[in-house]
Amino acid sequence: MAREEIKIFGPATVSNVGPGFDLLGFALEAPGDEMIIRRNGTDKLVLINKTESKLPLDPEKNVAAVAATSMLHKLGSCEGFDLIFISKIPPGSGVGSSAASCAVAVMGINELMGAPFDIADLVPFAMEGEKVASGSTHADNIAPALLGGITLIRSYDPLDIKHLPYPDDLWCTVVHPRLEILTGESRKLIPQMIPLQTALKQCGNLAGLVAGLTTGDYPLISRSVNDVFAEPYRTTQLPDFDQLKESALEAGSMGTGLSGSGPSVFSLCRGEEMAASVGQVKKEHFSSRGIESWVYVSRISEAGCKII
Repeated sequence: MAREEIKIFGPATVSNVGPGFDLLGFALEAPGDEMIIRRNGTDKLVLINKTESKLPLDPEKNVAAVAATSMLHKLGSCEGFDLIFISKIPPGSGVGSSAASCAVAVMGINELMGAPFDIADLVPFAMEGEKVASGSTHADNIAPALLGGITLIRSYDPLDIKHLPYPDDLWCTVVHPRLEILTGESRKLIPQMIPLQTALKQCGNLAGLVAGLTTGDYPLISRSVNDVFAEPYRTTQLPDFDQLKESALEAGSMGTGLSGSGPSVFSLCRGEEMAASVGQVKKEHFSSRGIESWVYVSRISEAGCKII
């Protein structure tokens, strides 16, 4: 007998990871989205928001519904579902709020329909929802939200996603200041053309970061977590960002940067204790400037979306 409903958790994600603009991302253990997906006996998607976040309830404007519709169209299905948001990563936080919503929606419906798609095959459908939020179909949050771990988008056409190995004691701390930066608006700040020398630096940093993660070379990771492409334009809304990075480095961070478009700031650290210490330093940075913030300390999560 077919299941009538399912509850799915979708993790927050850090995208770009310094030099990997639209290409690199990893999943966190927390926070995340929780959604109940329920058959409703109609041919419509019905959105029900039980969170404190303001979410569009029009299926054509809600990222989760757009992602789900894309998948259902591919299947040729007109079946309707309730998408019930139980908990929600704050939109505009920079830790993959829209990606988590898209991922849980497509995974949940896929499971209720007997898993016609492998998990990796759900990525393009979730990307359609992400396009609503940011104006582009990027997968650097979507891929780790669905697949877990650290993911590299080697190519978008054709889509080619690879898992990267990483050291066992690699931890992350993310500090989310009480600011909202919308991805679509933030992307407009980035120039469409960049100088050759800037591109070379970015390519070198990305290659170095991938090599450092793969081999466990912490000094190389530290030298490589540097974004010379997007971050200089996106950090203008964060007070004293260069000082924040320097303080985190002095506290033991291997590298610090914007998580996605911000305002959240991630730091890679060796071990939980160091990550917690660096997180506190970043929290104090914002507090001293009158900005409330939340700290998340997490291993990189091997799990993406999961049934709960």
